Parts: sequence; structure tokens; C-alpha cells
Amino acid sequence: MVRVHFESDTLSAIGRAWHDVGVGTIVGANLFAQVGWHPALSEVSDERERGKVTNKAWRRYGVVNALALTGILAGWLGARAHEAKPDKLTPRERRIALGKDVLTGAVAATGIAAGVTGMRFNEMAEDGAVPLSDGDHPSGRANEKQARTKRTLNFLGKANLASALSLGLLQAGMAQVNYRRPPLKRARDAHRCASLV
Repeated sequence: MVRVHFESDTLSAIGRAWHDVGVGTIVGANLFAQVGWHPALSEVSDERERGKVTNKAWRRYGVVNALALTGILAGWLGARAHEAKPDKLTPRERRIALGKDVLTGAVAATGIAAGVTGMRFNEMAEDGAVPLSDGDHPSGRANEKQARTKRTLNFLGKANLASALSLGLLQAGMAQVNYRRPPLKRARDAHRCASLV
């Protein structure tokens, strides 16, 4: 059986960059929606037009979110297969990596759930024109199913933002550990540990 082993600093750098850009994309999109876009929609006079525009915007942005999620998953899974394997990490780094496993899973789960729920919400009215009082809240003319789905969507958006922000902070912590313990020092530490066994 032939075992293929492929390692490339360039490929790792691309994966890491895609991962970091993906985290920034998800954080930026959620912050913009919650702080800027959704509140500003109250200025649109027609409540169905608010729903139509909101759903159309998120449908268009869905491709970007999907690429961002793919980058986060691909970047971290690739790192876990090579440079972030448990046997290449110190005990402290293993704990950080485990935290990153959890947060990466949380970003993926909430992002996918928000995407699926958003598609369902869009289909609850023709052209996505669910009556909204602003980008976050259904109007009094929305039915109970529409209102409930919008509340779920708001919760998933906030959870996605929180997990992505936490992942970004943890990523910064990992980078700081690597700066303090560069590859040459890492190799010396590994050799020293091996000689003690």
C-alpha cells in the first residue's frame, strides 16, 4: 500500500489565510447586520419591502458565508492533520487546540443552521416579503410561524457572531504562543523531551 504524504508551507499559508479571512468575514457580516443594516431598515416605509430586501441581501451574501465557513473548516482541519497534530503540541497548545476544535464546530454548526433557517424564512412569503418592523423584528402582521422563525434566526446569528469572535480571540492566542515558541525552539524542546524518556 502506497502512502501519499504531502506537505507544503505555501498550502499551509493559504489555508491559514483562508481560515482567518473566513473568521473576519463572518464576524464582519454579523456585526454589520446587527449594528447597521437591520436597525436602518426601519427607515424603509413598507414592512413587506423590509422583509423582501433583508431576505434578498442575505440570499446574495449566503455564497460569501459558505466560502467563509469552508475556509474556516478547511484551514483548521488541514492544520490538525499536520502541524497541529497532538503529538506536535505542548500540553498548553493541546488545550488551546481543543478549544479551537470546539469553537470551529460551534461556528460551523450555527452558521449552517442560520443558513438553513434563513432559506426557510425567505420561503415563508412571496419574494421573501415577510412583514418586518426592522431587520431583526417581525411586524404585527407577521404570522406566528414567521415570527418564531425570525426569533430563531436572530438567536443563531448572535450565537454565530459570539462563536466566531471567540474563535478569532483564540486564534490570536495561538499565534502569540507560536511567536513565543518558534519552530527552532520547538524542535529543541521536543529533542530534550525525547532524551529524557
